[in-house]
Amino acid sequence: MKMNDQQIQTLEKRINDLECQISFQEHTIETLNEALARQQQTISEMQIQMKYVVNKVKTMNESNLASQSEEAPPPHY
Repeated sequence: MKMNDQQIQTLEKRINDLECQISFQEHTIETLNEALARQQQTISEMQIQMKYVVNKVKTMNESNLASQSEEAPPPHY
């Protein structure tokens, strides 16, 4: 079965369309990968900051509790 020029042009167009779609998808995947990498970096930094804040709050609460138990009551009592 021999293809005519019209069939060949149709197939070439379909191949070109598929190549364009693949190129667009590759670009989209790369863009999403970069965004995901930035988000992961941000999450990692925020986890470090959260640990620091939690430790500060724990330390602050312990020192406040100790100092409150040693303080005299305010004069209005």
